[in-house]
Amino acid sequence: MAKNYYELHVAGCTRQLPILPVSDTLSIAGFVILGDTEIVTRASEELAARVPKDTDIIMTAETKGIPLAAELARVLGMKRYIVARKSVKAYMQNPIWVEDESITTKGKQRLYLMDTDVEMLHGKNVLLLDDVISTGGSMKAMKALAEKAGAHVIGEAAILAEGNAAKRDDIIFLEKLPLFEHE
Repeated sequence: MAKNYYELHVAGCTRQLPILPVSDTLSIAGFVILGDTEIVTRASEELAARVPKDTDIIMTAETKGIPLAAELARVLGMKRYIVARKSVKAYMQNPIWVEDESITTKGKQRLYLMDTDVEMLHGKNVLLLDDVISTGGSMKAMKALAEKAGAHVIGEAAILAEGNAAKRDDIIFLEKLPLFEHE
């Protein structure tokens, strides 16, 4: 049986994304930027032109948004970016947290920030960043966490907007990514 793929064109790159089931009725194109320096670099360059000018800091969630946040921060000349963690590590003092539910993660999970990240976010204009925005669940959780830290969220950005997210005019993204009926 032949595998089904979706051909994605974004930021001057072409990728064959496997179509993967996430439920009995829904499949997604598996977009993984981890290890793909070309797409991370090119997408960051394109996103940089669309980032609100008054952005002080970028915040992403573990894991796939990390290389994108690092490169976009570098392109924008930022010395730091913030990562909302999915678990509390020994070095995380006085963490704050919110619950998160995502289309690609089974069940609920939590996002955490340690006290030094909270201090960096407090009073700052924050751009939330991820590889893909789909249902908006991860962005909603990151926004709640950033606001809990005293930040002002001024934008939400991703390389791709999946499904109905592509119809939104309140997010920054480079290309649309369709959803697929599970066969």
